[in-house]
Amino acid sequence: MSDTVQLPRWIDVGALPLLNLLLALVVSGLVVLAIGESPTQVVEILLYGAFGYEEAWGYTLYYTTNFIFTGLAFAVAFHCGLFNIGAEGQAYVGGLGVILAALYLVFLPFPIMLIVAILAAAIFGAAWAYIPAYLQARRGSHVVITTIMFNFIASSLMVYLLVNVLRPQGSMTPESEQIAEHLRLPFIHDIAAGLGLEMASSPLNLSFVYALVCSVLVWLFIWHTRWGYAIRTVGANAVAATYAGIEPGRYIIMAMMISGALSAFMALNEVMGVQHRLLIDFTAGYGFVGIAVALMGRNHPFGIFLAALLFGMLYQGGAELSFEIPTISNDMVVVIQGLVILFTGAMEHMFRPRVTRIYTAWHLRRRAQEAA
Repeated sequence: MSDTVQLPRWIDVGALPLLNLLLALVVSGLVVLAIGESPTQVVEILLYGAFGYEEAWGYTLYYTTNFIFTGLAFAVAFHCGLFNIGAEGQAYVGGLGVILAALYLVFLPFPIMLIVAILAAAIFGAAWAYIPAYLQARRGSHVVITTIMFNFIASSLMVYLLVNVLRPQGSMTPESEQIAEHLRLPFIHDIAAGLGLEMASSPLNLSFVYALVCSVLVWLFIWHTRWGYAIRTVGANAVAATYAGIEPGRYIIMAMMISGALSAFMALNEVMGVQHRLLIDFTAGYGFVGIAVALMGRNHPFGIFLAALLFGMLYQGGAELSFEIPTISNDMVVVIQGLVILFTGAMEHMFRPRVTRIYTAWHLRRRAQEAA
């Protein structure tokens, strides 16, 4: 009889992340106590700021949209055994593709432009991810190092383009021209108004629906296609995959390019949906938070959605928190967010050995009782 048994799915993807999250909230509460504030009051304001009124819901889901894209991007690469740290740069370059399409194809009607913008973001993001993928697959360069380097290269490239090429004449602000009004993604509250429903205005736009579509497509691709099976096989054991007739390099490149395309879709939300122009640093760290979102969601689209919603709540509720309680500054909100990332991401396996021992003991005891 085996000394340990495999944890059931509900513990692995449900109970363990919840334990990590609860510990992060407990530690965050101790930090709040240390500065002389009430943790219960902080939680109340945080939840109210994220879900307490219609506008709050809109902002929470707007942030959630970005985290869904970056979380899915990291998950696809992770299933292939790759740690893609380059979502920031891939989204940045994807934004370049979106803005070039919107500025130079302004004559197109919106439905066609939407397809063109999606393709432009995917092509630019995938192309930016292709180089680190090729270096990993064909030259043995570690993808973590190359994707980090490409984040800095993308940032420098975008600063140059926004200052010297895309900046409107006569403007001193390093940003592109605005997208024509008829090419902008419609806000959800405007869509609701067209259907006779009244909703509070917020930056939530059509890209949220596209993020949900991408979640379903990623689920179908990873678990219900032969390419997804090959990607997971390479991620589990590249040597065994080779013996099975699967060429790892090919699927490393495929996974990274899909990951880059998903990262770039964040530009649809920011550039085409909210800002309506290309800004310096519009990615705002969403790519790095996407790593924690994917790990907390166990790299499954449904789990990623729940984790993205959690971080959307922290971003929106945190803004309300810093406004309502002056002693809790934006820096303190970042500390709370960082603790959640630390415990749900970097320390995600902290409870696993103990939970495994407890579950194994219970499982073996139950089997012994059944045998008796």
